[in-house]
Amino acid sequence: MSPRMNGLGIMPEDTRICVVMVGLPARGKSYIAQKAQRYLRWLSVPARTFNVGNYRRENAPQPSADFFDVNNAEGERKRRAAAQAAVDDMLKWFREEQGVVAIFDATNSTKERRKWVLDQVSKEGIEVIFVESKCDDEELIMANIRDVKTSSPDYVGQDPEKAALDFRERIRNYEKVYRSINEDGDEDHLTYLKIMNVGKKVFINRIQDYLQSRVVYFLMNLHIRPRSVWLSRHGESLLNLEGRIGGDADLSSRGEEYARKLPELVRQSVGSDRPLTVWTSTLKRTIQTARHLPKHYNQLQWKALDELDAGVCDGMTYQEIADQYPEDFQARDEDKYNYRYRGGESYRDVVIRLEPIIMELERSEDILIISHQAVIRCIYAYFMQKTQEESPWVPVPLHTLIKLTPMAYGTEIERYSANIKAVSTWRGKGSTAKHEDPAPEGGI
Repeated sequence: MSPRMNGLGIMPEDTRICVVMVGLPARGKSYIAQKAQRYLRWLSVPARTFNVGNYRRENAPQPSADFFDVNNAEGERKRRAAAQAAVDDMLKWFREEQGVVAIFDATNSTKERRKWVLDQVSKEGIEVIFVESKCDDEELIMANIRDVKTSSPDYVGQDPEKAALDFRERIRNYEKVYRSINEDGDEDHLTYLKIMNVGKKVFINRIQDYLQSRVVYFLMNLHIRPRSVWLSRHGESLLNLEGRIGGDADLSSRGEEYARKLPELVRQSVGSDRPLTVWTSTLKRTIQTARHLPKHYNQLQWKALDELDAGVCDGMTYQEIADQYPEDFQARDEDKYNYRYRGGESYRDVVIRLEPIIMELERSEDILIISHQAVIRCIYAYFMQKTQEESPWVPVPLHTLIKLTPMAYGTEIERYSANIKAVSTWRGKGSTAKHEDPAPEGGI
């Protein structure tokens, strides 16, 4: 049994886990499933979500609540067929694409359905973890219903209020048969994580190995309350003006202008009364960019948010790097994610040191991060599920505030430009060693 190395460390080659979601609708299951998938993929763990609703929509695209009534035989047949199709595809993915963690996203609200999934999966030698999200917080349930009625494919084009009423009726149909994991004491043999009211209480049973523990630890730190994350690079720096990478330079005059404009952009996006925590790197240009923000914002400096270490190339221009280290320059173009500067870091290294940041982001509400191009790219890639090939090339312009709002079915993006000129620090793949203006349709 050979080891496999990724952002989580070394894992046995045959590690395979199926995370089975459990719970009533509007309890954040799909939201949790999507977050777990993107976290694992970001750390280079092959992960995929199999959402039974997507399979069901092939034969019942926008069903009414009656479709989910336990007494609706035709509805039950179609829902069972959708679940079987999802399981079949999941097992095929494990076999043919060397999958490591699959997330089976459905209500799985009865003991019978959970046993059926367990039997189907475990006979293939795949570990099974059940993850149940329970919630009786009416305010949170209503927030999730509002999210679902506006973003779920089941209600596209429908009147929002009628959609909400139908969705409530769907929940009532599920409540008739729902049984919480181990509610009757006869599922103690299962490996499970039960999250009560978005983390106020957590129950863990029979967690077995390293990867299971890491997945569970991440899920324990999640919350599903509505929130946003704001990202900004520092203002233009003196080294940016010279086209040099790295360093610890002060802001240019235009960078200082952006720092003074940033509070206005933040108020425009966040509001004046909403509490906000500001995280910067330990480098001067990010701290200077944050210094005009309101005093009641709590500011923290994180070494993990410092720019990618360029090693011996720190302070050089791309042309100087191409001239002095031509083989390195070409190697970085060919595999920018894994290329490590001599004596410095790769994008993969940055992702690994950013994991505590991501964990804290998932625990927190409403954070503004002021950091650097490579770091912002890695955080953006996490939220937008960018691949390792894509993330190092995402354009992140100076003097722009980006708002990311995680939703059940994706992440919404809003951009706020300060309309203050700045040099471009973007260089395209396979280009010359000069900074360019990115194509408008690319990345951010």
